[in-house]
Amino acid sequence: QVQLVESGGGLVQAGGSLRLSCTASGIIFSINAMGWYRQAPGKQRELVASISSGGTPTYVDSVKGRFTISRDNAKNTAYLQMNSLRPEDTAVYYCNANIRSNIATLTYRGQGTQVTVSS
Repeated sequence: QVQLVESGGGLVQAGGSLRLSCTASGIIFSINAMGWYRQAPGKQRELVASISSGGTPTYVDSVKGRFTISRDNAKNTAYLQMNSLRPEDTAVYYCNANIRSNIATLTYRGQGTQVTVSS
């Protein structure tokens, strides 16, 4: 059974930094794209950043220059370094990954980690 586990969320003041991690476990043959979504109360879920299997990142405009997505393929882990955090970044952050396992190629989502930015 493939699972994604996120960590690194928390409470931080505006202007501060947090680093989120997302690790995939199980029988994994390969991981394609990985991404971070977020959902704030009363808002739609949005894709914050994604990274291809080759390491090419993409970002939503609101986080460009502040967030950096990366991955360590040897560890089946993706990271989201978040700097210059703003109160509007407050949300539950979810990791997604398209994973080829011994069963099938499916997209998995983690349980989410809360990020709260105080003003």
